[in-house]
Amino acid sequence: MSAFSACEEIVHRRDPDRYFSALFAPAGKRPFLFALYAFNYELARVAETAREPMLADIRLAWWREAVEGARAGKPRDHPVVQALAETLAANNLPAAWFERLIEARAFDASADTFADMAALEAYADATSGNLMRLAARVLSAEADGPARQAGIAYALAGLLRSIPFHAARDKRFLPDGLLGDARRRTRHHLTAARKIAMPAEALPAFLPAALVPLYLKRSDPPLWRKQIALLWAAIRGGI
Repeated sequence: MSAFSACEEIVHRRDPDRYFSALFAPAGKRPFLFALYAFNYELARVAETAREPMLADIRLAWWREAVEGARAGKPRDHPVVQALAETLAANNLPAAWFERLIEARAFDASADTFADMAALEAYADATSGNLMRLAARVLSAEADGPARQAGIAYALAGLLRSIPFHAARDKRFLPDGLLGDARRRTRHHLTAARKIAMPAEALPAFLPAALVPLYLKRSDPPLWRKQIALLWAAIRGGI
């Protein structure tokens, strides 16, 4: 299996929202999107496989060095890193966006919780927002505004969905008193994203946010509903 095929398989199994969104991108761009999304999955799962903050820091440092090596054309023997090396060679993707993604994930394995919505939204932008920025850049577009608003909306919806999972791990991203505010802010950011003109070519990068209304109604909507929501958003040209 090629590195890009391995990434596609990872995203298909582990991140179906982004997988089906990427299918609306031009065929030549999809492998790069799958590489980015597989990389994001690997970062996100660090906290699941390394419960101790020190171990998580070591694994995140491995990924930081892996990205640096991939950018230098010396990828490590890992399919995601190898696909990322080709993605970086073919696209102008700022190193700072990768660094922010990695830095933000250190929080996941910590015992910390967010003190307020501003801190949570900064985390959402550093993770989901930066991933959308990278995807939009792969699709030959600059879209910082939509990436911030759509990225935060999608990340907040995801955190609200995953509260039972995080509770099982004794990880609390939000104090109970902020849960209602998080729902309100999710809707606010989605509305803001919809008001910003998005470059048509970049739409697949933001399509996951089209699923936010479904996630606010139920944590696990059926796949066919999500596919219809993505298709309808692609047809009308906006999330």
